[in-house]
This record gives sequence, C-alpha cells and structure tokens, in this order.
Amino acid sequence: MFVSITLFGHSGTNVDFKQLDDYYAKMTKDWDIPGVSIGIVHDGKMIFTGNYGVLEEGKNTQPNENTLYAIASNSKAFTSAIIGMLVQEGKLDWNDKVRKYLPYFELYDPWLSNEVTVRDILSHRVGLAEFSGDMIWYKSDLTSEEIVKRAKFLPKAFNFRSGYAYTNLMYITAGELIKKITGKSWSVNVKERIFMPLGMDRTITSPKDLDRKGNYATPHMRKDDKNIPIDWEDWEEVGALGGVISSVNDLSKWMIFNLKHGVWNNVALLTKETRNMLWTAHTNLIVDLTVPNDSERHFDAYGLGWVLRDYRGNYFVGHEGGYDGMITAISLIPDKKLGIVVLTNGMRNLNMAATNYALDLFLGLPAKDWSKDLLEKANEKQKADIRISSRKNRRVLDTKPSLPLEKYAGTYKSELCGEIYIIREGEQLRLRFEHSPNLSAALRHWHYDVWEIVWDRKQPLFRFGTVKFITDNNMEVKGIDFDVPADDWNDTVIFDELKPHKIR
Repeated sequence: MFVSITLFGHSGTNVDFKQLDDYYAKMTKDWDIPGVSIGIVHDGKMIFTGNYGVLEEGKNTQPNENTLYAIASNSKAFTSAIIGMLVQEGKLDWNDKVRKYLPYFELYDPWLSNEVTVRDILSHRVGLAEFSGDMIWYKSDLTSEEIVKRAKFLPKAFNFRSGYAYTNLMYITAGELIKKITGKSWSVNVKERIFMPLGMDRTITSPKDLDRKGNYATPHMRKDDKNIPIDWEDWEEVGALGGVISSVNDLSKWMIFNLKHGVWNNVALLTKETRNMLWTAHTNLIVDLTVPNDSERHFDAYGLGWVLRDYRGNYFVGHEGGYDGMITAISLIPDKKLGIVVLTNGMRNLNMAATNYALDLFLGLPAKDWSKDLLEKANEKQKADIRISSRKNRRVLDTKPSLPLEKYAGTYKSELCGEIYIIREGEQLRLRFEHSPNLSAALRHWHYDVWEIVWDRKQPLFRFGTVKFITDNNMEVKGIDFDVPADDWNDTVIFDELKPHKIR
C-alpha cells in the first residue's frame, strides 16, 4: 500500500507503508527475533502497526497490536509521571529530601543520605555505579522496602551529582515514595492514574494476569545462536523500575498522551510545569563531538524517566527496556507529534534499527539501511566479545581443590542479598541463595579452588560464571568471589558486588 500524506507541517511527504512493512519483516528475519510488534503514531492517531514472527519459537501463532510484552525500563516514565502528579497535588516537591518520607533510606555516606532528593533518584546521579544493586532485587523475594534498606551497603562510584550511572535501585525507591505518600502500591497507582484514564485496558503489572488477558508473547533467551523459550519473571514488587506489561495498541495511547504533553480527552493529567520538568536534562552525558556519529547527535542526557537527545536535527525523547527475554523501546519526536514503539520477545536488540529507519522516512530524511548497518555492528561486537572465551582459555586442567569438599560447604553472608548456601551433595557442591531460589546451581570443579556455576534454570542474562573460595593463611575458607560476565544487551546484573563471607 502506498500512501501520500501531509506530515509535519509540509506537504508532499510520501511514506510507502508497504516498503516499511517489508523492511520490518526482513529485519525480524535477519536479526533472528521470534516476534516483533511495532506501532507508529502521528498527530494523535495510530497510523501504522506491523507484527512479525511468532509468539513462541516452534509455534505458529502470530503477534498482533494487542499482544502483551514486558516493557521493562520503559516503565520508568510511568513512575516519574506519577511522582509529577503527586507534586501537582501538593503532596511532595521535586526537591524534597527522600528521607523526609523514607527515614530508612541510606546510601554510602551519612551526609549524602540526608541530601538525596526526589529529582536525584529519578535522574541517576546519586553516585552509585552503573546497575549497582541489581543483585539485591533481581529474581529476589525481598520486599521493596527490604531492597531499599540494603542500598547502604553499595560502594560509592563517583561524587554525588557529578556524573551519571543508570541505577534501577533508585526507581524502586521512587516506588516506595509513591506507596508511602498515597498509601497504595505503585501498581495500584499506575492503574488508577494512567491505565484507566487513558483506556489502556489490556495493560497489566503482573504476569499472574497474563492468562486472564490472553494473547501474550513468550520471552526467549539465546543459546547456541538459537531462540529458546523461557518463563516470565514477576517484577510487580519492583514494578516502579520496570513492571509494565503492555501492547502496541495500549502504548500508542501512552505515546499520544505524552506527545500532547500530558493532556488526554482535553483533561490535563500533567501540567505544563510537570511536562517541562520530566523532559528537562537533569544529568548530562558526554558526546564525542570530535567525530561524526550515525544519528548526528550533539547532546545526550537523562531527564526524569526519559532519555533526551537529538536525532538528525530533531529533539528526541525515549527509553529502552530490557527484561529476561524481551527488549523494547519507545521513541518520540515531540515537535513532529511522532512516536514509535518497538516490542520484541528476543534478546537481540533491533530497537534502534527499527526506530531510526521509520524516523528517516517520516522526517523526510535520506533513508539509511539501519538494520543492515546495526546488525553488522552487533555481530562484530559479539565476535569481539572475549569475556567468556578468555576465561575458558585460561582454565588450568588436571588441578584439584586445596581442601576436602566439606570444608567449602557452609553458610555465607552477603549484606546485599542475604545468606548464600554452599551445600555438599555426595561428591558435588551446590549453590543456593536465601532470597533468590531461581538462581540455584550445581558447582562443577573448574580449577584449583574455583568452581563453574551450572544454573538449574535457564538464565538469559548470563551463560557462564565461576565462584572462587577464598582462604586465609591457615587454609580456612573465609569467603567467596563471584565472576559472572553478563551476556545480555546492556551488562545489567552485577555479581561481584556480593562479597559473601563465611559465617558458619
């Protein structure tokens, strides 16, 4: 279908929707993604939807515009919007100290703990390392309050407000703020304040509701260059960082709402002041201006729940999300009233390939084969990634442990994630986490006092890892060091922060 339409204030912009559809179909195949759903909105309307592949590898059911996917960190913009609504209602201020509402909130420094504001936790500038603290909540049964209380054990990475490092833990803190102020959970707030007013009637916050809703994608991990179906993970307890499960159709309403600057059906759910606060750069990132870049970017920043940058001369607002087995993106060009959502149920990140190709077409820019270019770069990066192979190449064969197996067995304590158990079962050791049963594993001797971790369940974010038992001068086992290189699209889970010590 060829459509000639007037877009963005100038006539004569021709967008060939069949060309776009064919491109996306080929892209899905080339990237080897099980299923992809894409939606494009312009000037308050959905103007394109494309759905490709299958809901689950090995089955024939195809996705459509109502298929549910986990949107992960795209949920952060919902969280910051709720905070904005509470500011509008006079229930808190952007510059309020977090400890005014959560007295137990504590970071690596007593003075800093008293100074951190609402804006600080929403803009990733508190001084923690990238993804620091993810092992506290990832696959954990701890409550959000218990998770936040453990933030004090995380080390400082840079000076307060002097840099940027993406920190999921601070959005869990924001969710606790919302709960404290409203007396309702983040899930209830997002349903009442956003889903219901916008008519996002298929959007949910827990996988427990998937069967009730029906028509949902299955997550997939990569193994031996194949897509393997895996189970859904329940992120509702930490939903403020990434708990929304939605569809192209429902997210089109969310994009239109934001492109209208918080107005829905002529009702301003967000004020002009709130919109400007959310989309103002609070933390700036360095862009190398000495060399050209693909998107002609001149600035890169984080607002409150949104990534801010420029794309080939246009102001860009968006975010990406990574979940166990799903990667998604929402991208807006506010000045052009244009929005694109990309939802996938695989672990190869084609988000910007799909987004940038559409942006070029709709902005009337010379079209580039973004899929070909970014796929080549992704493949080159994968081939150059020697984190796992270099470790395997350094294995020393025909070595033995320093001690009998029973000397390694026992209970170890990590201030971040609780007790970790090393259990002897016959001639084998096993690993178990007190609060993360889905991370249990067998330990297979690797070399010396190092064991390979053989996970009981499929793990999409890491394929290989080892534990090293630490001994003192008298050969008493004192602790464990983890070495688990992340195997995902954004290096998210940090095991080396755990530092467990033996307690019995």
